[in-house]
Amino acid sequence: MAPSRRASKCFALLAAFFLSSQLAHAGEAEWKAHLDTGVTAYGSGDYSTAGARFEAALIEAQAFRGDDARLGLTQQWLGYVYQTQGRYADAEPMYRRSLAIYEKVLGRDHPDVADSLNNLAVLYRAQGRYADAEPLYRRSLAIREKILGPEHPNVAASLNNLAALYQTQGRYADAEPLYRRSLAIYEKVLGRDHPDVATSLDNLARLYEAQGRHADAEPLYRRSLAIREKILGPEHPNVAASLNNLAALYQTQGRYADAEPLYRRSLAIYEKVLGRDHPDVATSLDNLARLYEAQGRHADAEPLYRRSLAIREKILGRAPPR
Repeated sequence: MAPSRRASKCFALLAAFFLSSQLAHAGEAEWKAHLDTGVTAYGSGDYSTAGARFEAALIEAQAFRGDDARLGLTQQWLGYVYQTQGRYADAEPMYRRSLAIYEKVLGRDHPDVADSLNNLAVLYRAQGRYADAEPLYRRSLAIREKILGPEHPNVAASLNNLAALYQTQGRYADAEPLYRRSLAIYEKVLGRDHPDVATSLDNLARLYEAQGRHADAEPLYRRSLAIREKILGPEHPNVAASLNNLAALYQTQGRYADAEPLYRRSLAIYEKVLGRDHPDVATSLDNLARLYEAQGRHADAEPLYRRSLAIREKILGRAPPR
């Protein structure tokens, strides 16, 4: 889930708990204040502050009586922060403890348990622990199908996650029907022009591209781009991402004249919307430079690479000498 969706989901759980609770722990206000501050910091990308606030919230939550959903919620947020920071060894126990609490308090087939299983699976996939991730994705999918029905958007999300895992493993024949079913659900439930449909089209197109099925991938990328332009406007960062995807496909096919204007437009959108020193601008500069390099246009590629490097050094700092 994206951070905003995580926040919405977690606070929905939190609100439900408070509505059903008859007694407030003495540290409840302090716990909630720490959690609120942490969520705000996480949403703004201040992960250091978020982690400190969630750790303070965890101290308060550990004083609650017995297995408490608030403790599981706090551990879940700490897991998000640690994973975002690349602290996988710290994230895993947070996710595991949170899952155990949710299973005990809410039951093994609750939608929030499915979400928790998905979070742990995402962590394992990031570590390359595919054999550990697969059964969690499968169980999360089974819960969602059972509780929400076979055509719920969360079921489509689970199908997509499992398909992405299979694609990472090169199991293309296993991935394709899951991507297709996910797309069909989104189209039926959300409508053919929904942003989630565009994302689903991209996922299936990438699978085809990975298989060298360029003729199958192109119309999907084009349709995704058209949806995003229609719904989000011509200068949205997701439109820039779609332009980049289509340009990369053309580049792979040696269609350099078709790729260049798309890369250029993508770069222009990122510069205008995100600012000239944003990391996505650096990535866009690299993409255009690689196109020029593939054409032997080294004099055109060099200044783009240099500018990309300058942006990264400004944001990340210079690498220390070795």
